[in-house]
Amino acid sequence: MLYFAYTTLIDPNRIREHAPEAEFQFVAHLPETQLIFPYKNGTWKGGLPSVKAEPGNTVWGAIFDVPGEQLSALDVCEKEEGRVRVTLSAMDRSGKRHTVATHVHEENGNKQHTPSPSYMAIVVAGSRHWQLPAGWVAGLEEYVSG
Repeated sequence: MLYFAYTTLIDPNRIREHAPEAEFQFVAHLPETQLIFPYKNGTWKGGLPSVKAEPGNTVWGAIFDVPGEQLSALDVCEKEEGRVRVTLSAMDRSGKRHTVATHVHEENGNKQHTPSPSYMAIVVAGSRHWQLPAGWVAGLEEYVSG
């Protein structure tokens, strides 16, 4: 199954740790979607990312082909950070839509927390590795420097 990674699972070492057979496919984005930080985690000392529908916004990530049994391992990993699996539609750079699995926080009201700089540093490193758009990566870097 195609998996959209935008959390620390975008880091090649981290996804390999949980899904060793995951294979990078391409870069894509979730149109009309916004990056939010609705869940605070003491381990990471700050807010953790999720996505929500929001016109005029987009969230970039890396698409991996993940075997079904290893997708379950990603479920466990993401559940530890308060996320559940959902199915969304991602768009690649050529404009083609793909049905993808990803993980989002369940409704947490309108809470918004200051992002965890150490968590977001891993997201930035993975985003650079897969060569996500420079403007997107620059925006993520702001969460690291505060």
